[in-house]
Order: sequence, then C-alpha cells, then structure tokens
Amino acid sequence: MADSEKATTAFVLAAGLGKRMRPLTDSLPKPLVPLAGKPLIEHVLDRLARAGITRAVVNVHYLADQITAHLATRTSPEIVISDERDQLLDTGGGAVRALPLIGSRPFLIHNSDSVWIEGAGSNLERLIDGFDADAMNSLMLLAPVSNCLGYDGPGDFHMDGDGRLTRQYGQRIAPFVFAGVSLAHPRMFEGTPPGAFSLNRLWDRAIDEGRLYGIRLEGVWMHVGTPEAVEEAEDAIAGTHPKAEVPTEQRP
Repeated sequence: MADSEKATTAFVLAAGLGKRMRPLTDSLPKPLVPLAGKPLIEHVLDRLARAGITRAVVNVHYLADQITAHLATRTSPEIVISDERDQLLDTGGGAVRALPLIGSRPFLIHNSDSVWIEGAGSNLERLIDGFDADAMNSLMLLAPVSNCLGYDGPGDFHMDGDGRLTRQYGQRIAPFVFAGVSLAHPRMFEGTPPGAFSLNRLWDRAIDEGRLYGIRLEGVWMHVGTPEAVEEAEDAIAGTHPKAEVPTEQRP
C-alpha cells in the first residue's frame, strides 16, 4: 500500500461496561484497569503511536469522565473523543457514530484491552502494510489459539492460503482467535442499521463477499478479560509465565 493510503487513524473501543472484570470495574472503567504499572488503554495507545498512528478516536460511555480526564493531556497519538454517554452502541454502532471523526481513509479498530508481547517486528505495522483496499473490507489480526493466554474457547476463524477467513462452526475447532484489532475500509459500514449493533454483522457480510482477510499475530496474545487474566498477563510481561518465551527487549 502506498504511504499516502496507509491508515494513520485508529478507533479505540473504550465504552464497554467491563462486567467480567468486576470487582475491578465497579468504580473504574476497564480501559483504566492497570496492567504492569499502566492502564490497559495506555498499552494500546503507546503501541499505536509506535506504529505511526497519529490520531486515535476513543469512544466513551461507562464512567466516561474518568477516561476523558485521563486522556486529556495525551498528545501522541492525538486523542479525539466519540461520546456515547447517551446510548451504548456496541462495536458496530460505535464505529458508525465515530465515522465523521475518523474520515474517509481505512482505519484501525482496536479494543482497549487487547495487549500482546511482540514477536518479530511490529504486528500493527504488518497489519497496516498488508491491507489491500481493493480486495478487502477488513483485515483482522488473528492469534493462534495454541499461543494465547487467558483464552480457552474453540477459536473464531479459519484462514485459507490467501488469508481469506471463514467462521468457526459446530464441533470443528478453529485455529485462530480474533486478537481485538482489525483494519477496516469505511465502505464496510455502508447500509448499516441505526443504533447499537455488533461488528460481527459486518464481518459476516464481508465473509459472504469474500472480503474478510486475516494475518497471523507473531508473539503472545493475552486475553485480559477477568481479574485473574490480569495477573496472568502481568506474569507473562514479567517473563515468569511459561508461554511468554519472547526476548525481554520485545516486551510491551
């Protein structure tokens, strides 16, 4: 992809209620839950900045004032708030509301709790460089189920040799789990319904059209969804977890 077409904006999902993270989220929004000495969302924003993202549109709903206050002095990337205090819009509806702030170019969609230990190189840079706007509606970062922390599900996607994705279904285990980061073209949101809806609806449509692709995450992805998972992730970052076999200089 030409530099003039590369994504430089990210939409960071930070509006959720964080119910599975209770009691940590009884009085603290999940994006501000600390992991290894800094809030989850700071891990995300730091990685985005390192990958060349200059602008982050962050949606807020639950305990929104805490998030906006925390991010008020952040300058790299530039922070723009997409306000959902009136209605929690889920992932797809939240992206639609944020589109006027995002612009017309492809953009990253990044969960505020998606963290990993890098392998060789930058996964976000590979995602950005690998996006083909002509062929793809979305390019997803996928972690091998065999190399995840805090995840014990059946997987999310199968990927063919060209990177096209299909869903896990029935008793068939899928080898990849969605790592909470994707790159989307604004065309994916054409004809979307008003109000709250999940991005899964748009990903399923992209699968039907042969326009949903994925790339493999290099490193160790950590599903930080519960207080226990926070502890496990901190062990991994510290290098004391048996799955975290990544050189220290590559750790977040």
